[in-house]
Amino acid sequence: MEPLKFFNEGQVYEVLLVTRSNVAPVGVVRKGRRFSFKLFGGKSAGELREHPYAAIQITNDVELMSRLALNFEVTLEFEEREKHRWIKGLPGLYGEVEIREEEHEDELGKTQILRCSLEPEGFIEGSLPPRPLSRADFHLIEMAVHLTRLLEAVKNRKPEIAKNLYNLVMLNYSMYKRFGGSSEIAEIMAELAGNSYVQDSTD
Repeated sequence: MEPLKFFNEGQVYEVLLVTRSNVAPVGVVRKGRRFSFKLFGGKSAGELREHPYAAIQITNDVELMSRLALNFEVTLEFEEREKHRWIKGLPGLYGEVEIREEEHEDELGKTQILRCSLEPEGFIEGSLPPRPLSRADFHLIEMAVHLTRLLEAVKNRKPEIAKNLYNLVMLNYSMYKRFGGSSEIAEIMAELAGNSYVQDSTD
């Protein structure tokens, strides 16, 4: 079954982007048969410049997505076909990626981003465990998103922005716990946020 029909046009979906040797969560938007996404540097962007082929895969494992967002170690099994590579067992699609570099500026400063577009050449068979998303899961994802930006704010010496992002991380951590979340990854992220923010405050 083609997964295209599960992506409503114009909505942002959090998926896994699989490149030559890397896996990272990314937000994609579908328009027609094309999927668009942006990469703010990192290993995936570097690999697509050298080898513009990728797979987009669907998962409901928010702990996996959080670990990958923060480059924590995970164990995955892969399959390959010609120029493409993907995670075994997860549904998705693959194709050649059109890329364009452009300058991006936001509250964290200026940076070069890779604007990407992929039209599926084939579809990946797979199945997801019947695991519903909990309300805690949504806060875990938000923790990971704000933490990655917090680390960038600290790196770019933006103390006020770092303070706001730290507060967002901890707010989502509090809500995660309130809704019954008990994953070790949340504790690690909260500790990492605290250590990064304290370091930035004392520099």
